[in-house]
Amino acid sequence: MQFDEPEDFAVIRSEVRRLADKYGNEYWRSLEPDKYPEEFVAELTKNGWLSALIPEEYGGGGLSLMGASVILEEISASGGNPSACHAQMYVMGTLLRHGSAQQKQKYLPQVADGSKRLQAFAVTEPEAGSETGKLRTKAVRDGDTWRINGQKIWTSRAMYSDLMILLARTTPVQEGGRGIDGLSVFLVEMRKDDGSLIEGLTINPIDTWMNHSTTEVFFDEVVLPADALLGTEGKGFRHILDGMNAERILIASECIGDGRFFLDKASAYACEREVFGRPIGANQGVQFPLAKAYANLEAANLMRFKAAALFDEGRSCGAEANMAKMLASNASWEAGNAALDTHGGFGFATEYDIERKLRETRLYQVAPINNNLILAFLGEKVLGMPKSY
Repeated sequence: MQFDEPEDFAVIRSEVRRLADKYGNEYWRSLEPDKYPEEFVAELTKNGWLSALIPEEYGGGGLSLMGASVILEEISASGGNPSACHAQMYVMGTLLRHGSAQQKQKYLPQVADGSKRLQAFAVTEPEAGSETGKLRTKAVRDGDTWRINGQKIWTSRAMYSDLMILLARTTPVQEGGRGIDGLSVFLVEMRKDDGSLIEGLTINPIDTWMNHSTTEVFFDEVVLPADALLGTEGKGFRHILDGMNAERILIASECIGDGRFFLDKASAYACEREVFGRPIGANQGVQFPLAKAYANLEAANLMRFKAAALFDEGRSCGAEANMAKMLASNASWEAGNAALDTHGGFGFATEYDIERKLRETRLYQVAPINNNLILAFLGEKVLGMPKSY
C-alpha cells in the first residue's frame, strides 16, 4: 500500500489553488443566487484543467482520475464551487470509451480547447430518477436520422453547454425484460452556428437552494444525424456506468474539499474568537465536533483514493466509488454543521461563506445518487442480503 500522493499532485494542488484564489469567496458570493461563473470556467479551460482527463493525443492533459479529483478538491477547498464545470470531466468519459474514432477525433479536441463545452448529462426524468429503467424519452430511427421526444430534469449546465450526452430508449421494454435494456446513448450538438438551440430543444432553468445551474430539458421532434449514436445501440446503460463511477469519485473529492474549507475556517475562528477571556477553541464543546469531523473526513479521503486507484487500474470499483461518495458527503456535511456551530450567529452571515458552502455540499447526500440507495446497493450486492428496492 502507498499512502503518499504522487509528487506531481503537489504541483497540481498549488497551481489550481493559485488560480482559484484569484477569484476568492467574494467572487462566488457575487454570483448568488443563480449567475454562472463564466470567467472562472473560461480560465480553467484556458489553463487546461477541464481537459485534464482527455488524452494528450486529443489535446488534453492525459491525467488519471485520481489526479483530476485533486483539481476539483482544491477548487472546493478554496471556497469555490466546481459544480459549474465538473461534469465535463466525467461526461467526457462516455465519449472517450465508447465513441467511434471519428467521433473522438471530431469532438475531443474541441472540448479540450474550449470551443465546445460538454457539460450536459441528460439521464434523469420526472418519473425516472434512480430507477433508470423507467426512462421514457424515446429515440426512433428515421432513415438517416433519429427523432427524439421526451423530457429530462436536473440536467445541470444545459444552458451553458454546446454538447449533451443523452440517454434515451431505442427499444421498448420487453415483457419480462429489464428496463435498462434497450437504452442508447447519443451525443447531441445542442446549438446552431449562431449559438441558438437546435429546433425542438427547449431548456428551462430550475430555481434551487444552491447555485447549481440546473434545468429541465424538453425534446419535441429533435432530429439528430444517425452518427449521433455513441457506442452500441441498446447498450447505453452499460456505456454510462463507467461515467457514473467516475462521477461519484469526483463528487467525493469535492466534498473532501468542502470539508477542508469548513475545518480550516472553523479552526481559525475558534483560535481567534475569545469569550470569557479565552479562545472558544479551548472548549471541548467547540473543539471535539471539529476534531471528530476531521477524523471522518480523513477516513472518507482514504476511500476516495482507493476508489480512484481502482478506477485508474481498470478494475471493478462500483462499491468503492459509491462508498467514497457517501462517506465524503456525510463527512463534509458534518464538518459544515460543526463550522456553523463554531461561528454561531456569524455562520449564517453571507460574508463568512459558511452558509453558502453548506448549501452546496448538502446536495451530495441526495445527488448524483441518494445515500440510502448506496446503502441498499451495499446491503444487496456486497453483503448478500435480500433486495431492498
